[in-house]
Amino acid sequence: MARGGPKLEHVRRLELGQSFQDGGEHYQRVRPGYPGDSADWLVPPGARDAVDVGAGTGKFTALLLARGLSVSAVDPSADMLDQLRAHYPAAVATQGTAEATGLADSSFDVVSVAQAWHWCDPLPASTEQARILRPGGTLGLIWNQLDTSVPWVHRLSRIMHAGDVYKPDFRPLVGPEFEGLESHLTRWEDSLSAADIMELTKSRSYYLRAGQATRSKVLANLDWYLHEHLGHSADEDISLPYLTLTWRAVKA
Repeated sequence: MARGGPKLEHVRRLELGQSFQDGGEHYQRVRPGYPGDSADWLVPPGARDAVDVGAGTGKFTALLLARGLSVSAVDPSADMLDQLRAHYPAAVATQGTAEATGLADSSFDVVSVAQAWHWCDPLPASTEQARILRPGGTLGLIWNQLDTSVPWVHRLSRIMHAGDVYKPDFRPLVGPEFEGLESHLTRWEDSLSAADIMELTKSRSYYLRAGQATRSKVLANLDWYLHEHLGHSADEDISLPYLTLTWRAVKA
């Protein structure tokens, strides 16, 4: 790696992450949730207290609450947390980051980071999650991805610049504070209209940070693909295949 590479990577991660500071209502409305079995597999037996880090509007927070856990939620965006509080008032929501949660030592049995670990600096973030976990606590990392093994979805992801390509040999980087990293894969489908897919594209980091000319080109290409090439009407329900990758590791 060229000298200065890690610093540049860190700066780019921050710039991309800033794309999600606003637009919480839109994100909550158009982004998919997560399949229940990802949480069933992740949450250890006997867990009582959980924290969802990088919680956004609470898409994964909802699964933790539904399993009877006492849940805290942390995110750097006040706008996202406003949506989380409105939809999931049982969660205790505070501003913070994966590298600096502001939470007390040894307070949780499980930490989840859903659709956010790639925005984090993984080694400092690992140290922070280990600090707030109790001995033997579980770190969970979760990603939703479009199932690009389906040909029409692969082309859709290219048009959307979704970046969702499942690589079977992928392993997220976690710090030495954790051991026994293992994974779980869920295949599922989300039902949404062609118009919803257009809106989903507008919630992606590529679109959010793009200029108006690029945004217009993406939407025009997507409109052609969905309506002319695939022949869907704007309000027709479409089953969009997803993969959910769930990783867990135990505090050493």
